[in-house]
Amino acid sequence: MNFPHLFAPLELGHVTLPNRILMGSMHTGLEDKAADYDKLAAYFAERARGGVGLMVTGGIAPSVAGWLKPFGGRLSMPWHKPRHRKLTAAVHAEGGRICLQILHAGRYGYHPLSVAPSRLKSPITPFTPRALSARGVERTIDDFVRCAQLAREAGYDGVEVMGSEGYLINEFIASRTNRRDDAWGGDAARRMRFPVEVVRRTREAVGKDFIIVYRLSMLDLVEDGQDWGEIVALAKAVEAAGASIINTGIGWHEARIPTIVTSVPRAGFAWVTAKLRPEVGIPLVATNRINMPEAAERILAAGEADMVSMARPLLADPAWAAKARDGRADRINTCIACNQACLDHVFQNRRASCLVNPRACHETELEIAPAARRRRIAVIGAGPAGMACASTLAERGHAVSLIDQADAIGGQFNYAKRIPGKEEFHETLRYFGHRLGDLGVDVRLGRRADATALLGDGYDAFVVATGITPRRVDFPGSDDPRVLSYLDVLALGKPVGARVAIVGAGGIGFDVAEFLVENAPSPSTDIGRWTREWGVDRQLARRSGLVQPRPEAPAREVWLLQRSEGRPGARLNKTTGWVHRATLKAKQVKMLGGVSYRRFDDQGLHVGIDGETRILPVDNVVVCAGQEPNRQLADALIAAGAEVHVIGGADVAAELDAKRAIDQGTRLAATL
Repeated sequence: MNFPHLFAPLELGHVTLPNRILMGSMHTGLEDKAADYDKLAAYFAERARGGVGLMVTGGIAPSVAGWLKPFGGRLSMPWHKPRHRKLTAAVHAEGGRICLQILHAGRYGYHPLSVAPSRLKSPITPFTPRALSARGVERTIDDFVRCAQLAREAGYDGVEVMGSEGYLINEFIASRTNRRDDAWGGDAARRMRFPVEVVRRTREAVGKDFIIVYRLSMLDLVEDGQDWGEIVALAKAVEAAGASIINTGIGWHEARIPTIVTSVPRAGFAWVTAKLRPEVGIPLVATNRINMPEAAERILAAGEADMVSMARPLLADPAWAAKARDGRADRINTCIACNQACLDHVFQNRRASCLVNPRACHETELEIAPAARRRRIAVIGAGPAGMACASTLAERGHAVSLIDQADAIGGQFNYAKRIPGKEEFHETLRYFGHRLGDLGVDVRLGRRADATALLGDGYDAFVVATGITPRRVDFPGSDDPRVLSYLDVLALGKPVGARVAIVGAGGIGFDVAEFLVENAPSPSTDIGRWTREWGVDRQLARRSGLVQPRPEAPAREVWLLQRSEGRPGARLNKTTGWVHRATLKAKQVKMLGGVSYRRFDDQGLHVGIDGETRILPVDNVVVCAGQEPNRQLADALIAAGAEVHVIGGADVAAELDAKRAIDQGTRLAATL
């Protein structure tokens, strides 16, 4: 058997799960409107069909006070059940099992009705919660129990009680957020009483033949969180109260240590679950940055956990489990942990999707159906847009040629994969390489496309995905050979001195800065180095697992500059931008806004800041000042009267955007 530990059955007493794969909770935005539950049902059904052992919904509030946002997903009244039955029926029809996650937002609620153990505002929401009275605490426990009962009546196989990530239950447990001095606060025993009562009373209400997963915060990563002894005591109490499984929770949303972004090492927190495993008798689930079956198998084989949880990897590839089981792991469309289309969308009140799989959460709308008529189509440019378009066209039955002047597919991904912490981009290129071959796409590399030759080859249509041309800057000395473009550095490997100024502080500027200051190999490939750099105590001797960060010395001295006023990196993605800024700050990168460029000479780069001239004593300047669409081929084909479709950077190059490129290429191919 491929991955024998991963595909071993798991006994839970009243039910046997077919494998050790838990599809973890992931809010998609479809949970919040009854009209979207048909779409949500299709989303879950596709993943159940892919062979997941057990899945968990996105967070569903047990009351109005527990909403994540106004009118968010809720199961607290009998008339809410019909929409949920759509989900359970769809999953059961595919042979799967599904639990509803009961999530009370507590002080993380983005609305004025939020409640918490104590009246303490969170740093990530604008509302100050109302402190629950003793009667309010009892009513809230009743809300959890009623939600679980309604979930059972709606056909769910179980519930997951969300006790981590800084939500209400976690707020009761930690002295950081629980300042009470009554039966529900004070010492550790009273602080843990709330979750134990939730589990105990839920078990009494739903009976023995119903799964209760408890999501336990095993590593808070915030000041005044739990110490390890308290975590062990809570785990044992939750087990005794009737939990079937304990799932791992890592970090609060307000923690300043990243836990799921791509720079976190694979399976970077499995050691936490492993430390708890000898203390309890029920199955434990490891989670966070487990995206390929080799990592999952290694965790299970080493006895670090009994199951592995994945959420975003199942967004990226709903057939993840079936491919691993059938010996096709190299065909998995791997989650690269970019967060750009999933979590970033959710925080913008948009429907989640996936950068590498635009069909995620759009299964009923983005259908890849056989083409009514087979056509010969040339796709020029094998970057993200071109690869996605060519493979989808071939999947629909078209005869497709994919042409690129480079000697490898991938376009800008070949440069992104060189950035420390973005090694996962290798996986996307591996996936597309196999996919193009399996679908019979005629891949022609090392060929510069010529409009006349293409027009003479008898194609029915052309898709131009020729990407971008880096924008140059113009100041005295900008033509000096020591002034480089980012492609000179990342693609051509031109040497860079010990002191460097980067012109442009967008996403590419930050990437180049990290490339220049990090010491190879990247800390993201080494859990020990990574935890030292960020200040995580792997011995768990310190409360919350926090110790003083010990960043490694930077490889170079770097200035990161932008013309516009304000903080560099302010426009980076919400869930990952702060990580990039913190990384560069730890590497002593000097980030400056409101900069004008005067000249470059042997003294260095002369710049204006606040009306004064400064000389940055740099050996090189690296220009990351944006891009222009490369449209020459498209314009020539259009002038000749051909059917031409322009996608990716050749269409819009304001800022390189692989999410838009792959989505655009896939959607175009679905219509041709």
